[in-house]
Amino acid sequence: MQRIDSITAGVALHGKASTRLIEVRANASLAEGTLMRRAGESVARLALAIAPHARRVWIAAGPGNNGGDGLEAAIVLKQSGKDVGVSLTADAAVLPADAAAALKRAQQAGISIDTAAGELSRQDIAIDALLGIGGSRAPHGALADTIRQLNALACPVLAVDTPSGLDVDTGQPFGADCVIAQHTLALLTLKPGLYTAAGRDHAGSVWLERLGIDSVDEPADAILVGTGTRRSGHSVRRHLMHKGSFGDVAVVGGAAGMVGAALLAARAAHAAGAGRVYVELLADAGHAPDHDPVRPELMFRPAWSEGAPEVLAGTTVVCGCGGGDAVRGALPRLFSRVRRLVLDADALNAIGADTGLLSALRSRAGRGLHTVLTPHPLEAARLLGCKTTEVQGDRLRAARALADRCAAVVVLKGSGSVIAMPGRAPAINATGNAALASAGTGDVLAGWLGGLWAQAGDAADADSVFDIAVRAVVEHGAAAEPLLPGPMRAADLVERLHRGLRRGG
Repeated sequence: MQRIDSITAGVALHGKASTRLIEVRANASLAEGTLMRRAGESVARLALAIAPHARRVWIAAGPGNNGGDGLEAAIVLKQSGKDVGVSLTADAAVLPADAAAALKRAQQAGISIDTAAGELSRQDIAIDALLGIGGSRAPHGALADTIRQLNALACPVLAVDTPSGLDVDTGQPFGADCVIAQHTLALLTLKPGLYTAAGRDHAGSVWLERLGIDSVDEPADAILVGTGTRRSGHSVRRHLMHKGSFGDVAVVGGAAGMVGAALLAARAAHAAGAGRVYVELLADAGHAPDHDPVRPELMFRPAWSEGAPEVLAGTTVVCGCGGGDAVRGALPRLFSRVRRLVLDADALNAIGADTGLLSALRSRAGRGLHTVLTPHPLEAARLLGCKTTEVQGDRLRAARALADRCAAVVVLKGSGSVIAMPGRAPAINATGNAALASAGTGDVLAGWLGGLWAQAGDAADADSVFDIAVRAVVEHGAAAEPLLPGPMRAADLVERLHRGLRRGG
């Protein structure tokens, strides 16, 4: 059994369809009921570890094999000396064969079936074995009632495979009633919905038990990445090197009233290790400072984007942070000249409103020019021509669609940020928390990404660019850990990122 957290690196994620295929193949090679018994034993072991002093265990069992897993766990817990009660929310006469066999064995073991939750103390534990990946619509009737009972308990709730009522592919609840677990034991495979959208709030701490099936041939639907993920583009600083060895970044943005966004991006790029950072503010002279008093190392260059083509080609550009409508005029030249381009915020809004800019963006890939987009859900919706709820309803699909539409690497920000590119399984980031829900943290991410990318230079191919984006997102999230009360201020985030880089962590 493995705890899966933000340190975990490179774990394959499988959705409902691929998990079903893996399960069928595994069952075909094992004696009848083997997987269910293994699952029940694993659930019982984790329950005992979570609540070693529990006197009572209440198991809510549903109508499918997830319920059978719960019944198998009940047998083991009963044998461990616990007072176990099971509430079977199903017609026993139509249970699947393995679950029916588990029910019979549970009854023979003297376990009380159809027992209400009753009074559970904080040291006790409840187990959600209602639906697992078998759910496909909003729970109703007795199932919904039982979910509400689970959510009202004072003791910890352990979900078997996935919190009941949660879509394991998207991380969104099917309806109003969805289990909020403190722990989830994923069985056989790790599901993407546990790590993006609302999934992280419903799953709590996630554990993985592969049930003895270590070899999985089914391609991953996504990859979970964390701080253990191998770093790409990390620059070794040899004694002979100088600031020109680590690449240049130019930040183009900061219209009137939004200069701070560009400065945050520039500070982040500098903190990430870029040798030189230039700032082109799009605010008029009366609203634009000529230096950054906090980071005087930054070099302000009015009309930088109108400079020599060879300068643009040799610089990693971060464009859009606080750019307002003024950024639209700079995009065509950047699209045609810049080899390494990060697009954020108002640059994305401009593309979403102009099909000509979208075509120009798409053409970059065919000319060997690389682009990374860093939209939040609303910006992604504008680019896709849909509603934000559609993006959030299936974040993996939205990120893949946007990567294909723009022929670029896409970082769809939010809970469980998704990194996607054409022709490659997307990544879901396990680091970060809601402390990053603060103005300016997205600008910091764009700048940090640009600063890392500048150090790789033209050596970065499409896959390397994807890996650099993954590294940037992982480090950005990790800088907000552990979760503390209140938001993290964006300027403080830059310093946290820089300290982490200096520590090598």
